[in-house]
Amino acid sequence: MPHLTAPGSACRVAGGEQLGFGVPGYAHPLLAPAEWAELVRPGTPLHWAVLNIAEGPGSRPDPHCLAAAGRLRNARERALHGETPDDTVRASGGRLLGHLDLAFGERPFDELVADARAFIDWYRVSGFYLARCPAERAGLPAVRRLTGTLHALLAESDSADDGGRLVLGHGTQPYPGYAEAADQLVTFQGPWTDYRWSQVAEWTADYPPERFAHFVHGVPRTHLEEAVRIARWQGAGTIFFTDRDDRSGQTDPFATLPRYWDEIVSRIGPGISE
Repeated sequence: MPHLTAPGSACRVAGGEQLGFGVPGYAHPLLAPAEWAELVRPGTPLHWAVLNIAEGPGSRPDPHCLAAAGRLRNARERALHGETPDDTVRASGGRLLGHLDLAFGERPFDELVADARAFIDWYRVSGFYLARCPAERAGLPAVRRLTGTLHALLAESDSADDGGRLVLGHGTQPYPGYAEAADQLVTFQGPWTDYRWSQVAEWTADYPPERFAHFVHGVPRTHLEEAVRIARWQGAGTIFFTDRDDRSGQTDPFATLPRYWDEIVSRIGPGISE
């Protein structure tokens, strides 16, 4: 049974509390129109979705991505200011995040800031997903410098309400200091065969579930309930589970919808009408 490394720790998320989706990056809207359409469907408990054109913003604005970004931004506005502004799932989420590839600390600072500016100027993102983020203590100062700069850029823009959102895509348990460098950490990304026996570090119990995200591929439909239970137990507030895997020539299992999308949407939370 997955558990915290602290032996006395209890279940971190009560059964009635709400999980939501974080989408680490669907394929281009031309290749995945159904996926992008689902993000704005009423009732989808979306926290955020990542826009990734070419491991970043690309060399120029993409009209199809501009349209997808606009639809997601409009859906968020309706959630915040429409008929159901008090709904905590839709009102806290639906953000569009720009994809910044840190290459485990190898990308130059100036390149990352230039990519961030392009995302804000072209697509009006309200935050960033820092993919391949370092997890070791040695990488923390550079990440803190970058996240401080990104927060300042978002504060200057008109697209980031509440100061924007920064998510560190470690994919593993990082050094604890990273928790103070961003709004959310991805502390697991990998296959179901590893997730079902995974553990979380003791220090994560000091933070609420909204600070952590888990991305799991290869989750069979028959184990979906178990996967949701593990996420709650380990204190993850944002998830993306899929039955797709990284075999059979598919390089990114998170680029498309899981085959049980409707089922997991209904399992995660009740539908929300606009």
